[in-house]
Amino acid sequence: MSDTTDIPKQSIGRYGIWSVGLRSEDPSRRGELAESAAELEELGFGAVWLGGNSAAHHAAPLVEATSTLVVGTSIQSIWQYGAQEAAAGFAGLEAAHPGRFLLGLGVSHARLAEQYRRPYSSLVAYLDALDGAGVPAGRRVVAALGPKTLELSRDRALGAIPYLVTPEHTARARGLLGAAPLLAPELKVVLEPDPARARALARASLAPYLALPNYTNNFLRLGFTGDDLADGGSDRLVDAVFAWGEESRIRDRVDTFVSAGADHVALQVVDGAPRDSLPRDAWRRLASLLA
Repeated sequence: MSDTTDIPKQSIGRYGIWSVGLRSEDPSRRGELAESAAELEELGFGAVWLGGNSAAHHAAPLVEATSTLVVGTSIQSIWQYGAQEAAAGFAGLEAAHPGRFLLGLGVSHARLAEQYRRPYSSLVAYLDALDGAGVPAGRRVVAALGPKTLELSRDRALGAIPYLVTPEHTARARGLLGAAPLLAPELKVVLEPDPARARALARASLAPYLALPNYTNNFLRLGFTGDDLADGGSDRLVDAVFAWGEESRIRDRVDTFVSAGADHVALQVVDGAPRDSLPRDAWRRLASLLA
């Protein structure tokens, strides 16, 4: 769905950074987060995506510290933040900094939200409530994996922000979305040339997701088997959902997602450090290899 309130694809750019570390409830980190966001903008990234269960107030320090960077939630859980609260947060940030914030929504997972019931119907009702509260469809995106939710992201939002997917999923998603909606998959990056170490880092990152049916069911739809999901994930699965290796190999892997139909790729650095760290040296390396 497109309207005059959309954020144009060119504003989001080809590449962005996905990070849990850029989202914090700690006021003492505000300066550090602002400085990191300003550097990411200077490095040429068009957007940052706040991992974890994030909201407009987490985006505010990053938006305030930059001039063009688009900041999106990835995701704001529909279970934790009510639609009216989400709309109020959006309105406040939009009034202060028009066109800089994207409300990324998702249903999270049954294991993480005890209210989890009828996720698709609940997401539709949530979008209905956002419509009523005045949040434009063109300023929200949906964490969509399956066909029904991808179609919903096409019809009721600017587009989709699929997480933990493959180029094949990106191609299928583009086919369902058509040309106009935004398609911005997340891709995990391991800046490690040694195959054994790179895959070990990848498996440590992947392990929690292999206990979540939303992701495992999606892998099965893509043709992976139960064997691929066992023991931390097969090499085939790891190599499909991570970009690792020498810089040229990583660049080629990112380009594969673009060739499959991604408008924008949200890159998450995986290096074995805590997820809430800020891997600024790695972000600089990514900017250089993508230039």
